Amino acid sequence: MPTSAPGSTHPTAAFFDVDNTIIRGASSFHLARALYQRGFFSTPDLVTFAFHQARYLLLGENKRQIDQVRSRALDLIAGRSVAEVVAIGEEVYDQVLSLRIFPGTQKLLDEHIAAGHQVWLVSATPLEIGQLIARRLGATGALGTVAEHEDGLYTGRLVGDMMHGRAKAAGVRELAERHGIDLPASYAYGDSLNDVTMMQAVGHPCAINPDTRLRRHAKDVGWPIREFRGRRRRVANRGLKTASWAGAAWVLGLVMRSIQRSLKGRTGL
Repeated sequence: MPTSAPGSTHPTAAFFDVDNTIIRGASSFHLARALYQRGFFSTPDLVTFAFHQARYLLLGENKRQIDQVRSRALDLIAGRSVAEVVAIGEEVYDQVLSLRIFPGTQKLLDEHIAAGHQVWLVSATPLEIGQLIARRLGATGALGTVAEHEDGLYTGRLVGDMMHGRAKAAGVRELAERHGIDLPASYAYGDSLNDVTMMQAVGHPCAINPDTRLRRHAKDVGWPIREFRGRRRRVANRGLKTASWAGAAWVLGLVMRSIQRSLKGRTGL
């Protein structure tokens, strides 16, 4: 059970990645699906995103491609209401995400709260969605990717970098300085190598449901490993990649149904 540093006058915190650490799969996929269903973007846009997802799975991460996808996603929400996106996020949490929380991670998070620790979610997901999930879990708050908005509407521009990789560590250190958090006494939890720099920023890093590379790294450096996936571990071992393949399959189904409807309309069947 997590404890606070004895005699410390500074608060202790626990920093949690979200996707595949707290929630099984990719939370952004379920949000994107809900936005698509409400007409935020078209099937071709979804196909484009799925193509980049599949290319990432085959060839690995490419910053230029990530920037392209990010730029297109920001263009799609430009002019949209922040309140509308948050309301959709609330529905997605109630209908999908709340059912995909790992009980083991939930218990660990609750133990930190009971110990009087600050609990922060740190994720590349949009800040508004990260804050929503944090509020529902009883956490202190969230660090996430910030999409600029003016007068309650998204501008289509990003504020700073995506909360990803080294940006997570920078965000945690900045937060710690602002709130006086004792990082050597604090905890961090993640599932992939993208979380390593954040985990290195604290005194008590721990890998949760790690992918192959993080599992290897954690063993090499002596970090504890927690596995909450149970019998699904082999299926989920690729972390976000599993959700990406599922997302690509879902998009393919949408495209096929769209084509079928189009053909039926032309033939009058």
